[in-house]
Amino acid sequence: MSTLRILVADDHYVVRMGLCALIRSEPGMEVVAEAVDGMQTIEKFRQMRPDVAMVDVRMPVKSGIEAARAIISEFPGARLLMLTAYDGDEEIHQALSAGALGYVLKATEGEKLLPAIRAVALGQKWLPAEVGRKLAARKTFDALTPREVEVLRKCARGLANKQIADELQLSEHTVKDHLKRIREKLRVDDRTEAVTAGIKRGIIQLK
Repeated sequence: MSTLRILVADDHYVVRMGLCALIRSEPGMEVVAEAVDGMQTIEKFRQMRPDVAMVDVRMPVKSGIEAARAIISEFPGARLLMLTAYDGDEEIHQALSAGALGYVLKATEGEKLLPAIRAVALGQKWLPAEVGRKLAARKTFDALTPREVEVLRKCARGLANKQIADELQLSEHTVKDHLKRIREKLRVDDRTEAVTAGIKRGIIQLK
């Protein structure tokens, strides 16, 4: 077998170095490039055309999911393994919808991560059981609309209804309607719980 050429993209230095060390210690694998943000990930993929790109979901400049979309758009056969410390069902869904073949948590032990790399290199999907359960649970919820996600982000910033209305050029009544539907869809009782649920599921992120 030829050596697997791997791109490692993660903005956390210690994590990136750990991944690179793991890969370099494994016969038949080599790290051909590293990236620290989503834009650099796209550029490095374009330059090196690796067999597998391991991409952190949350990175600066462009997120890992945005980078995945761009790479798959330009290179439809690209094989991407998303790596994250978060297990929110919305981020899992977005990563797979972007074209990633696998999704693993950073807490995954090395001996379990290496088979994931090999599987993705062969064009196979790799979803650990806990990730599969999250995706299955997601189907029981109604998805938020883009506008509802915007309103939820404003709530996470601590804005009052009037402030949200002003920023989005909506009436307060419309904002209240959005918040009502958000609570219903997330199955929570108030806006604080809605923000917590949104963050936990990966629908919104705290910047």
